[in-house]
Amino acid sequence: MSASTGMPAPAAIPAPAVVAARRQTLWSKAAWKFRRDRAGMIGLAIVLAYFVAALGVWLGWWATGWAEIAGGKWNPPSAEHWFGTNLIGQDIFQRSLYSVATAFEVGMVVAVLSTLLGAVLGALAGFFSGRFTDEFVLWLMGVLDSIPFYLLVAAIAFALAGNPWSMHVAMVSTFWITTSRLVRGEVIKLKNLEFVEAAHAIGVPEYTIIFRHIVPNTLHILLVQSTITFVAAIKSEVILSFLGLGVKDGMSWGLMISESTLEVLAGFFNNFLAASALMFVLVMAFNMFSDALQDALDPRKVS
Repeated sequence: MSASTGMPAPAAIPAPAVVAARRQTLWSKAAWKFRRDRAGMIGLAIVLAYFVAALGVWLGWWATGWAEIAGGKWNPPSAEHWFGTNLIGQDIFQRSLYSVATAFEVGMVVAVLSTLLGAVLGALAGFFSGRFTDEFVLWLMGVLDSIPFYLLVAAIAFALAGNPWSMHVAMVSTFWITTSRLVRGEVIKLKNLEFVEAAHAIGVPEYTIIFRHIVPNTLHILLVQSTITFVAAIKSEVILSFLGLGVKDGMSWGLMISESTLEVLAGFFNNFLAASALMFVLVMAFNMFSDALQDALDPRKVS
């Protein structure tokens, strides 16, 4: 009861509850939802295990003798050679482990560059929609979409004359398109909101508005697209390496599958099964992680 007015005092809202409610942003809700997704957490754990394996290869902790002849022809699995040896006596387990590092190197480089390129071009096209910039980006996407992917890779590989980055360039030159389309559509919606109009009103430069105020609001799209691109890059690398258009100096699952052709005909499946199984598990785990992340970051489902 208030002493001055005789009216009952309003009930006080607990300060901790207010603070907690204010801190419960879209990102915290998404993180909470992701942690409750069992499939997504399993996928993340498997991906992290693969990453540790790749990190060990990069640091020289293991798989240093992947190219050495370590035993006889087609030795069966043993304590010394966990997956056996191939046609010329190389350890299949070490080659498989080294291929994990190759997959992550290609996946990360292509995913990061494709996402950045798609974000920049998509943001510019969306902000200047209906103008020359937008028309040029849409034309460029249409041209690249019309060229078969593997034909483009072959053309780039020929143009770069065996450059080890030709495969990366070919993937980035096409994988940015989907990200760009999604970002463009989101920016077209965001540019008409009040915070953008307020920035215009106080004289903030257009490119500052685009990259400091609008693009950060598309981060949920970029995160999901980067995981999808990562998986697409790994699968493409395996196919291109199998066809002889991918990895040149090193080892990859695609090369292992390619060299196992004669082995399979001779009834030896260790090389083929090792590469196929490891690739399958990583791709499935990343798909589980990507699906859970997309579901957690979907604004329509986060409440």
